[in-house]
Amino acid sequence: MPELPEIQGLVERLERAVGGSTFTGAVPLQFSALKTVAPGPETLVGRTLERIGRRGKFTIMEFGGPRLLFHLSQGGRVDIEDPPKTTKPKGSVVRLRFDERPSILVKEFGTERKAGWWVLAPDEDGPLAVLGPEPFSPEYEAMVLHGDDRRRVHTILRDQRTVAGIGRGYSDDILHRAQISPFAALAGLSAGERKRLLAATREILDEALASERKRTGGLQTKIGDHFAVHGRYGFPCPRCGGDLRRVSYESHEVAYCPACQTGGKILADRRLSRLVR
Repeated sequence: MPELPEIQGLVERLERAVGGSTFTGAVPLQFSALKTVAPGPETLVGRTLERIGRRGKFTIMEFGGPRLLFHLSQGGRVDIEDPPKTTKPKGSVVRLRFDERPSILVKEFGTERKAGWWVLAPDEDGPLAVLGPEPFSPEYEAMVLHGDDRRRVHTILRDQRTVAGIGRGYSDDILHRAQISPFAALAGLSAGERKRLLAATREILDEALASERKRTGGLQTKIGDHFAVHGRYGFPCPRCGGDLRRVSYESHEVAYCPACQTGGKILADRRLSRLVR
């Protein structure tokens, strides 16, 4: 799933491709992907795309009041079509057109949660209203350093209502960098662990964004190729060389290093109902 670094890098490339241009229309290519009814996308035709930004994992196109949002969800991708196209490739969601500029094609290859798009009136926040603070914000820093949330840190990092933009992949890598167990509760962390968590969040996301800024074009199928531990079960830990382990759930896996994060303890594998003490 594309997370903050992937979306931020994409936003910057989209800004260069179509920023400042005139919107000429949206061509819906997938039923039910448009999540709003009014205002309709036709109300944006003729407006100037003043800015493209990001909030959490949402891409936001600002048209001087009204906004068009899209979220790539589990397997969404984006093509920058130069020259513009009229075809309907597999997984197409919506094509956004601009006067004398490339078209933007949003696609979806996920099997569960699907990519979607919204058109919001100037006084509406839609899905943005429920998002938590950004990972680089003072609010996030205060939560990490002083919060008493008793949930697991891995859960907190992935909860978009608590902190916006981080998902499964960077949660794994952040906790590995901070040397904190994915099962550790925020409320139980020491002052030193909290400082490491805050520093690791910033470092991992900064490093990932630097990698994402090397990409060209839209957002293609292969992403997350710079993860240190996420999705690398069985590979050597990049810090200690020991085998990376995983906790498997029905919908996802959590990767970690026992030597670096859990004092050598192998965590329970939920999907296989296996507990190794």
